[in-house]
Amino acid sequence: MRPFVHLHVHTQYSLFDGLCKIPDMVSRAKELDMPAVAITDHGNMYGVIYLYREAKAQGIKPIIGCEVYMTRGSRFEKKTKERLCHLVLLAKNNQGYHNLIKIVSKGFVDGENNYHKPRVDFDLLEQYHEGLIATTACIEGQVPQDILNHNEQGARRSLERLVSIFGKEDFYLEVQNHGIPEEKTVRTVFKRWSQELGLKLVATNDYHYIDQADAPAQEIKLCISTGSTLDDPSHFRFYNNEFYMKSGDEMADLFSDMPEALDTTLEIADKCNVDISFDDRHLPQFPVPDGETDSSYLRKLCEQALSEKYDPIT
Repeated sequence: MRPFVHLHVHTQYSLFDGLCKIPDMVSRAKELDMPAVAITDHGNMYGVIYLYREAKAQGIKPIIGCEVYMTRGSRFEKKTKERLCHLVLLAKNNQGYHNLIKIVSKGFVDGENNYHKPRVDFDLLEQYHEGLIATTACIEGQVPQDILNHNEQGARRSLERLVSIFGKEDFYLEVQNHGIPEEKTVRTVFKRWSQELGLKLVATNDYHYIDQADAPAQEIKLCISTGSTLDDPSHFRFYNNEFYMKSGDEMADLFSDMPEALDTTLEIADKCNVDISFDDRHLPQFPVPDGETDSSYLRKLCEQALSEKYDPIT
């Protein structure tokens, strides 16, 4: 089996369109002789701990990530309508894991728009990029979208900004091949840019279900998510049934012209080493005035509030 690691993965916690159950996904990764398994759900980290525990239990490395929604402006800007772009972030270490939590959390708290999606902006990436790896994501990524909109100059500007944040060693040009024509356009440009700019290519399959036979079930989930039915000829569906957990050999066939993009997945997997302890308590630290302890200050605040709230009946 050709060595390979999937780095663009949507579990059932990608609530809109993901179908993969984590235990089954980890088991399948082991069957395919993959050394690691990742999680990169849309905009959230709901399944991260489940993935981490399950992967450890089955003796495979967990890779923690998220496919965040990027706004082209500020996350604080209120917009009635915008097309959000995707960006894949992977945690290299515990600092990266904590920074990813902050990015995703602030995306919800600061950036949720009228369509109830968390939005991340460049300011957040610049503030919390340490310990993170980034890839350009699928054709919904900002750089691929600019390419497909015939704005290669704009794509280069976005790319340069991302590289300046993450550095060449931790930023990758993501290539996909689900048989979608637009993906071929992006692959052609990225292959040229890889040579020109010294950036590495990484192959992904962006799977939303484990087996190819699961595609009809995922289509039903999409109908549920959009309030539609299979009988509606215009109901939302994926381009085809290629968004499943492919083997290394299948990926090698798809990327026979760029085998180095498969090798990069192993490089990235080797970089990612998050270690989560479940035995320690991580309570927040609150500063107290000089001369006070946590207990004495808490007592003082309670007594003060009690006197303010208590209104005895006379």
